[in-house]
Amino acid sequence: MSTTSLSIENTSRKIEYRTRGTGHGPIVRLMSPHDYGRIAKPFVFLDLFEGDAAVIERMPMHPHSGIATVTVITEGDLRFDDPISGSGFIGYGGVEWMRAGGGVWHGKEMSAGKSQRVRGYQLWVALPAELENGPVDSQYIEAAEMPKTGPAYVIVGEHNGVKSPVRAQPGLNYLLVTLPPNTAWEYVPPAGHTTLWMSVSRGNLHSSEVVAAGEFVIFESGEHALQLRAGNEDAVFVIGSAIPHPHDLKLGNYSVHTSDAALRLGEEKIKDIGRRLQTEMLNKQAHTSIPIFK
Repeated sequence: MSTTSLSIENTSRKIEYRTRGTGHGPIVRLMSPHDYGRIAKPFVFLDLFEGDAAVIERMPMHPHSGIATVTVITEGDLRFDDPISGSGFIGYGGVEWMRAGGGVWHGKEMSAGKSQRVRGYQLWVALPAELENGPVDSQYIEAAEMPKTGPAYVIVGEHNGVKSPVRAQPGLNYLLVTLPPNTAWEYVPPAGHTTLWMSVSRGNLHSSEVVAAGEFVIFESGEHALQLRAGNEDAVFVIGSAIPHPHDLKLGNYSVHTSDAALRLGEEKIKDIGRRLQTEMLNKQAHTSIPIFK
C-alpha cells in the first residue's frame, strides 16, 4: 500500500511484548534465543549496533551452526571483500546474508566503509530441519540491486509481489522501511505469517501504541494487518513476519538447532572448522577482512 493518509485505528495489531534490550558497549541485544526468540521464532536473535565505523572490525571471529544471519545498515555503510562476491559497500537497503548450515566461522568478512559512523541490525533466523546441518551459503547485495516497494526494501521474502534475491527459506519476510514524517503505511502479512515483530532505529511510530527509537516489539499472533504512522520526523525501522518455527530451540553457545542430535552435529563441525581456521591463521598475516570460513 502506498504511503498515504491512513488513519491508525484501534483495530491495529496489539503489542504483546516490548523491550529496549540489554546494552553491551556499542551493541544492544534486543532478542536472544533464551528470551523473546522463543516467542518470535524462526526469528531468534536481534542486535542493534551503533558506533564508529571500526566497530565491526573489533568483532572477533566466532562460529555458528543451524541458523542464518542477516545484516542490514540503517545509517552509514560497511565494506565487504569476498573472493566470490567481490568487493563493495553495504549501506541502507543492502544486505549481508549468511546461512551457517552445518557450521561456519565468521566475524571479519566486513570492515569499515566510507562513513564515519554506522548503525544497523544483525538478525538470526532458525533454519528448518532440512537445512540446519546443510551447506553454507552467503550473499552480499548492494542497495542498488535490492528490490523496493513503496517505502520498503524487501530484504528477505516477498512483499506486494516484489521478491528479494536473498536465498532464504520460504515462509518469512524481513523489510527495511523509512516513512517520511506524519506518513502512514500498512503491512499485510502473507497467509500463515502469524508471527510479527518490529524494531525502530530512528524516529517513532504510532500503531496501537507508540514505538520509539531503540525499542523492539512483538505483536499479538494473527494474520491481520498492521497499521503504522510516522511521527514528526522520518521513522526508520525493520519489520519481520513468518510462519512460526515448529520446533523447540536446542541451544549451544553459538548454535540453534531443532534437536539435540542436530545440535551435536553442528557443534562437532564448528570445532573441526575452528581447528583448521587456527592453523591457517598461524600461517598468514592478519587481514582487516577475512572471508567466511567453512
